[in-house]
Amino acid sequence: MKILITGAAGFIGFNLAGKLLFQNHQVIGIDNLNDYYEVSLKENRLKEIKDANFSLHQIDLENREAINGVFETEKPEVVINLAAQAGVRYSLENPHAYIESNIVGFVNILEACRHNKVEQLIYASSSSVYGANTSLPFSTSDNIDHPLSLYAATKKANELMAHTYSSLYGIPTTGLRFFTVYGPWGRPDMALFKFTKNIIEGKPIDVYNNGDMMRDFTYVDDIVEAISRLVEKKAKPNPEWSGKNPDPSSSYAPYKIYNIGNNSPVSLMEFIEAIEEKINKKAIKNYMPLQAGDVPATYANVEDLFRDIDFRPQTSIKDGVGKFVDWYIDYYKVKL
Repeated sequence: MKILITGAAGFIGFNLAGKLLFQNHQVIGIDNLNDYYEVSLKENRLKEIKDANFSLHQIDLENREAINGVFETEKPEVVINLAAQAGVRYSLENPHAYIESNIVGFVNILEACRHNKVEQLIYASSSSVYGANTSLPFSTSDNIDHPLSLYAATKKANELMAHTYSSLYGIPTTGLRFFTVYGPWGRPDMALFKFTKNIIEGKPIDVYNNGDMMRDFTYVDDIVEAISRLVEKKAKPNPEWSGKNPDPSSSYAPYKIYNIGNNSPVSLMEFIEAIEEKINKKAIKNYMPLQAGDVPATYANVEDLFRDIDFRPQTSIKDGVGKFVDWYIDYYKVKL
């Protein structure tokens, strides 16, 4: 198939492009290569993609005319929207970036799908949408009306916008709530990257909520495997859906929401210990209170994912952290 990936130079997008190219799909990438983090990392990811079936358009999602031009020229069958302004904490500092990329950019993608007869849209949501919900594990059938950050609110908005287009125009849309994705080529603003860097350099690491946190850390290869399987499984209307007792994860329209998490939460301290063990060096810990917009625990119920595509993420923290540290040492030419 001809598949368009937005955010193709990003952490998940780059890994997904490689997987889909290996499966002999043609991949068209969109990425603006912005400087939210070091542009050289994005450029080096792209250099790893050595395939004649890959092409990249360097444009902003907010540029409606340019987006429409790519869709009209390339005519993708499937669109996977991974481009977004990421990060809960940064949304406290720069809220407008989230509206421009995650709201304006996303409606441009929806409109382009509508007018160019795209067969399926898959898009990134986030576990952050669960917000103030404390019922664990998080289920896609849970209420998500109480987001704790603007980032989370934009991701919930994406799900609502996608449903509208599925309902009005019959576009099959699949939303993916990612749970703390990590692995090689990860973003420098993510905990694993910062912890690894600081432990190696003998600098303190900030441990929020005094270390009393649980995260459903999900290895990037598991995320990519799930997405590649969902490419083959369009969202369909749920014949049992009822407006009297509406299930938020499905619809009378071709619309579906999935959690993609490891289904095995790990304490923050255990996560840090895995890094320490791999590097063979103790962290200097700077204990901090829970940061605004953050939640103390995440835990994904992935039963519907397992049921629908026969896949359950399962990479252990020890294996996943080990692979990331090996990549970090090689990429930055670190001598331990």
